[in-house]
Amino acid sequence: MTINFKNKKALVRVDFNVPLDKNYHISDDTRIKNALPTIQHILKEKGAVILMSHLGRPQKKRKEDGSIDTEKFTLRHLVGHLSKVLKTKVKFSPETVGPTASKMAASLKPGEVLLLENTRFQKEEAAGDEGFAKQLAELADVFVNDAFGTAHRAHASTTVVAKFFKPADRTFGFLMENEIKNAQKVLDNPVRPFTAITGGAKVSDKIMLLERFMDLVDNIIVGGGMAYTFVKAQGGQIGNSLVENDKLELARKLLEKAKKKGVKIFLPEDSVAADNFDNNADRKTTPSNKIPDGYMGLDIGPKAIEKFADVIRTSSTIVWNGPMGVFEMPNFANGTKAIAKAVANATQQGGAFSLVGGGDSVAAVNQMGLSDEVSFVSTGGGAMLEMLEGKELPGIEAIKG
Repeated sequence: MTINFKNKKALVRVDFNVPLDKNYHISDDTRIKNALPTIQHILKEKGAVILMSHLGRPQKKRKEDGSIDTEKFTLRHLVGHLSKVLKTKVKFSPETVGPTASKMAASLKPGEVLLLENTRFQKEEAAGDEGFAKQLAELADVFVNDAFGTAHRAHASTTVVAKFFKPADRTFGFLMENEIKNAQKVLDNPVRPFTAITGGAKVSDKIMLLERFMDLVDNIIVGGGMAYTFVKAQGGQIGNSLVENDKLELARKLLEKAKKKGVKIFLPEDSVAADNFDNNADRKTTPSNKIPDGYMGLDIGPKAIEKFADVIRTSSTIVWNGPMGVFEMPNFANGTKAIAKAVANATQQGGAFSLVGGGDSVAAVNQMGLSDEVSFVSTGGGAMLEMLEGKELPGIEAIKG
C-alpha cells in the first residue's frame, strides 16, 4: 500500500459477505481473516478505519410486504466477532450514509474502527450512483479497495467512489495486491507446461475462459457436467447426462481449434454414473462415451482420475476453476478431491505454481486442508474468472485510474 495513513481516515471496501447460521452467527470467517492484514496495517500506522461491505442480496430477497429484511442482512451481526479478531471495540453505524454515519466518521480517532451498515441496503449501490458514492467518499481522507470478490462489479462502493479521491489518495489493500500479482503471474509469464483444469455444469459458463486458454496453455483438462457436451459432440452416448445440445457445434469448433494450436484437451475417459441425481442413487463406473440410458455422469471415474493426475504431475503452471463432479454429494466428490490432491502434490513435490479459484475448487482444497499446499487460493470466484478471461475489472481500473 502506497499511502501513509498517520492521522488519516481510511475508507476501506472489504468483502465481509460471510455465511451466517440461523442464529446469525458467522459460520466461516475466512473473508474477515483475509481483510485483517490491511486493517491492522492502517491501525498500526495510527490511522482510523471506516469499513464498508455488502452482505447477501437484500434488494433481491425482499420480504413479502416488499420491505428489506434488515434483520437478516444487517452487518451488525459481524460487530462482536470483528471486535474480537481486531482486539479493539468496533463501532457500528446503523446507516451507510447520512447524518449518523457522517457524525460517527467525523468523531473517529486514530486507531479506531467504524463499520458502516450494508451497502446493498441502498438501491444506489448496485446502480453505481455517483451521489451515493460521493457521500461515502466524504466520510474519509483516503480510499482502500481490498474487496477482490466484488472487483468485477461497477458498484458505487467498489468502483465509483474511487473517482472522488486523488490518485495519490486511493490504493489497493494487501489482499487485492496479492490477487492481482498471482493472476498476472499466470497470465503474463507462465512457466510451461501450463495446464488449465476446468469443470462445472455448463460449457456456456466457461466459453470465454476456454477460448482464452487456447492462446495461453498447453493442456486443458475438462471435467464436471460440461464434459458431456464435448463427449456427445464427438459422437459419444451420454445417457441422461447434463448436455447443452445448442453448444455441440461450439464444442466441436473448440476441439478443432485446440488441435490447430497444438493444445491438448483431456476429457474424462470414464465416469461414475447414477440412475438419479441423488447421493444414494444406484452407481456404476462406465466409459464416458458409453453411459447407458437412464444413467447420468456425476463424477469422473478412476481412469480419468489417473490420466488427469498424470498431466497435472508434469505441469509447471496450473490453474484450476470448477469441480470434476457433483462435489456437494459425498458419493460424487472423489474426482474433485483427487484433483485437489494432485494439484497440491504437483506444487509441493514438483515445484509447480498453482492458482485455485472458483467456489467448489476452493471448497475442495479447504475441506481437505490443502490450502497451504497450493500456491494461491483466490478469494473471488467471479472476479478471478473474469480476470483469467482477459476482462478489465472495474474495481481494479478505478484505482489505477
